[in-house]
Amino acid sequence: MVKISTMMMPTYSKRYVSLIFSLLLFNDAFAREGLKVAVAGLSHDHVHPLLSAYQRHEVDILGIAESDQALIRRFQARYKLSDTLFYSTVDEMLQAVRPDVVLAYNAISEHVKIAEACLPLKIPLMVEKPLAINNEQAQRIAALSAAHGTAVYTNYETTWYPSNQALKQMADGGALGTLKKVIVKDGHQGPKEIGCSEAFLSWLTDPEKNGGGALIDFGCYGANLMTWLMKNQRPLAVTAVTRQLKPAVYPNVDDDATIILEYKGGVTGIIQASWDWPYSIKDIQVYGEDVSFHANRR
Repeated sequence: MVKISTMMMPTYSKRYVSLIFSLLLFNDAFAREGLKVAVAGLSHDHVHPLLSAYQRHEVDILGIAESDQALIRRFQARYKLSDTLFYSTVDEMLQAVRPDVVLAYNAISEHVKIAEACLPLKIPLMVEKPLAINNEQAQRIAALSAAHGTAVYTNYETTWYPSNQALKQMADGGALGTLKKVIVKDGHQGPKEIGCSEAFLSWLTDPEKNGGGALIDFGCYGANLMTWLMKNQRPLAVTAVTRQLKPAVYPNVDDDATIILEYKGGVTGIIQASWDWPYSIKDIQVYGEDVSFHANRR
């Protein structure tokens, strides 16, 4: 049985590189020779730690599929990337190179096309969170993964924070008693406010390419963490409220969202996702009958 898995690729280079290698370390050859990757897109700012790792000879990049010439020139100047690395499309790239894994750093709406190129060739794929902009695309990727027996990973970085791993172990070990409530807070001052690149912003704030705003960008972390803590149990009810607190900055998408999840047994999940926090936050609070745990990103 093939499962769509979650995998962390944080913005901290050392942990990022160690987790890239964990993608395929079930094969000893990768541990001996190093991971050979291909890159689909450069418009997601999470690509920078990977390229920094490439400069340090910690990972081998065989090819980069990107059609934006201005973006290519900018990355070439910063990371000293050879012209021979670049291809116009993923299909063209995979005709020329055969990587151990393809890592996607582009609009969420484009994940399904990359999956259609990689999975029939049995090349594993990692995409930035979330997996897709809608259920139709998500099911298409899942079907391709199952049909070709090839893994797809989604970068939900908060799963692998040491603090969240410790919290999960404590909860599974019975330290909480009966789980009653979970509050997940994710977000920052806003992608424009914290200096995300124009290439990133061009699709991150486009509802057709990203699927939404803060609801998608940060609400997905809470959904992933709740599913993990609830051991894949599906909620009985979902209520969501989205708002535009800064319509002049983000006129086309929500910038603040609250999601309430109700589970069997009275467990409640509250997900607070926002581009309007006064600072960056990725915290989770878990409540039992007589005790609570609070994990921050550190």
